[in-house]
Amino acid sequence: MNILGISCFYHDSAAALIRDGVIVAAAQEERFTRKKHDHNFPAQAIAWCLKQGGITPAGLDLVAFYDKPLVKFERILETYLAYAPRGIASFMMAMPLWLKEKLWIPSLIRDALDGYEGKLVFTDHHESHAASAFYPSPFTQAAFLTLDGVGEWTTTSYGVGKGNTLRMMGEQSFPHSLGLLYSAFTYFTGFKVNSAEYKVMGLAPYGEPKYVQTIYDHLIDLKADGSFKMNMEYFDYCAGLRMTNAKFAALFGGPERAQESKLTQREMDLARSLQDVTEEIMLRMARHVHRETGEENLVMAGGVALNCVGNGRILREGPFRDIWIQPAAGDAGGALGAALFAWHAILENPRAVTPGRDAQRGSYLGPLYDDDAIEHFLRMNEIPFRKLTRDELVETTADLIAGENVIGWFQGRMEFGPRALGARSIIGDARSPKMQSVMNLKIKFRESFRPFAPTVLKEKVGEYFQLDRASPYMLLVAPVTKERMIPMTPEQESLFGIEKLNVPRSDIPAVTHIDYSARVQTVDREDNDLYYDVIRRFGEKTGCDVIINTSFNVRGEPIVCRPEEAYRCFMRTEMDYLVMGSFVVAKKEQKPLTADANWMKEFELD
Repeated sequence: MNILGISCFYHDSAAALIRDGVIVAAAQEERFTRKKHDHNFPAQAIAWCLKQGGITPAGLDLVAFYDKPLVKFERILETYLAYAPRGIASFMMAMPLWLKEKLWIPSLIRDALDGYEGKLVFTDHHESHAASAFYPSPFTQAAFLTLDGVGEWTTTSYGVGKGNTLRMMGEQSFPHSLGLLYSAFTYFTGFKVNSAEYKVMGLAPYGEPKYVQTIYDHLIDLKADGSFKMNMEYFDYCAGLRMTNAKFAALFGGPERAQESKLTQREMDLARSLQDVTEEIMLRMARHVHRETGEENLVMAGGVALNCVGNGRILREGPFRDIWIQPAAGDAGGALGAALFAWHAILENPRAVTPGRDAQRGSYLGPLYDDDAIEHFLRMNEIPFRKLTRDELVETTADLIAGENVIGWFQGRMEFGPRALGARSIIGDARSPKMQSVMNLKIKFRESFRPFAPTVLKEKVGEYFQLDRASPYMLLVAPVTKERMIPMTPEQESLFGIEKLNVPRSDIPAVTHIDYSARVQTVDREDNDLYYDVIRRFGEKTGCDVIINTSFNVRGEPIVCRPEEAYRCFMRTEMDYLVMGSFVVAKKEQKPLTADANWMKEFELD
């Protein structure tokens, strides 16, 4: 039985195909259209999922959509009416899209799936999140916690998953939203909403928590159970075209930072204060969910579940024995959740769990390009290359990393979710003190403060990080071990914010943030044997079982999907080598790209 899940029309549109409860394919539309966070109907993602499944639309048995558009429309109308006549401008901007597309989703789906005559089901937005978190998890039963901006009305929900059932036990409603609170500060610190919240998280360690009490005194009334009310006098997202207003600006000493302008200590202190408040709310919610459910395991989804610093604190300080977070925690994962909810909760099919293994298989669920396809691309474009055996490829790549080369790594099926996990990655030597700066400024063309993540062999994680379990999806932050830390001198401690960036914090400085933390990815040979073997061989040569792993793209660009995008990104940056399938492409052997001087204008900055 084939079930297609769809999410779209807010951000991060996606499609997922499951067959008899097993995930066959899942991908975000942005990877095909090359428009980051593409919110449009995921026509190309759907087409690829069906192709991967070897079926046409007529071969589908059920189509599931990730939320209930009419209920969401009701919330928007009620909100505008509550604030009328204020907000007429944003109301007039929103309505054409609703009247043209969002209210006609059943017709849009049937038109797009020519030949499909089956049933359409619409799940609740937070049901989709909960399903995406629980059903692929390695737990037979667990508490779930979903946190995002807003679905229909709900902004946070919790309950219990058991067997093939999900039981909602509580929720918090719009406009009181941890996701929207975080987005408000993202906007105010000059970053792009629904895109750059992770930048605020990365900026936080450079600041001091000087505004924490101001947030508690003026912006939110936080309760012991993690629920809260927001003081809407300071926010404009209910009725306006901005996240915050003049009263918010006055509270924090002036207007919002202009995009792309210089970061000041204020933005760093705001980021730190917001992050501290967010972590406290997440911890209180987790403890409340534990008290209410009595479960020993927790699963999480929703955009806020991508806050890996908060996740790490829940794991270390919270009451749960273990946690599992959906790797595509945002709206893209809703497509997968809707399909799984239809299979298990609506059709009441049983759920099989493999102890210690989730059902997402490393989240390598996207398109695959084999050696024939890659070689065809290289030869058609007269690109010089070397073809290696598997053993030669492992040996050569390990040597290149050890030589402090930056490598574009394009292997196997593309990842589903926002993180590159060793299929569409840029990799390098974590021991190099210059590598973070080189990668940020010369490869990614992005802000220098942004940290890079390590990939470490799963069985070696405890030797490098204060983490006692696998973290395959780069969704947990942990400190490096005390033995690896390099203490700061008094002179270094007194440095201003960003000036601390170039002070090594450990013997793997390229992946150690200024607060001695790292967003850890562990790699298991069962999930990605080639990537694992390269890191293992690098470790044998150097004594270090950790490399840098960042997404294969430049700032503002979606992660590469196809060989041509990988080669183009490689040539536009100062990467040294491209390793695609069995092929190694050296930058020094390439001809410059022609008629490509203005490529940086191709992608909207995030």
